[in-house]
Amino acid sequence: MNVIKIIQKQIQENPILIYMKGSPDSPSCGFSSRAVEAISSCGIKFAYVNILEHEDIRSELPKYSNWPTFPQLWVHGELIGGCDIILQMLNNGELEKLLQKKKCKK
Repeated sequence: MNVIKIIQKQIQENPILIYMKGSPDSPSCGFSSRAVEAISSCGIKFAYVNILEHEDIRSELPKYSNWPTFPQLWVHGELIGGCDIILQMLNNGELEKLLQKKKCKK
């Protein structure tokens, strides 16, 4: 399976998915750490892909998503954004509303 098909499958199969450096328990960069903290604070389960273990995904996802940096948060197939957007949404209450609403759709 080519890497784009793998990415599409991951996004399709995981309602809330973050592509990050490291894992939620052990983030490998500050941006991934802050993004995971923000998502976790909403009390919603989410999936993750450690891009440091998947060089092919790390190189192809920015082209697929048209988003050059990591982490990347995807909710029901839609790219939400990276760390700055996630934190902004958390601070204004939008993140929890979005994740709760999307959680109920599945």
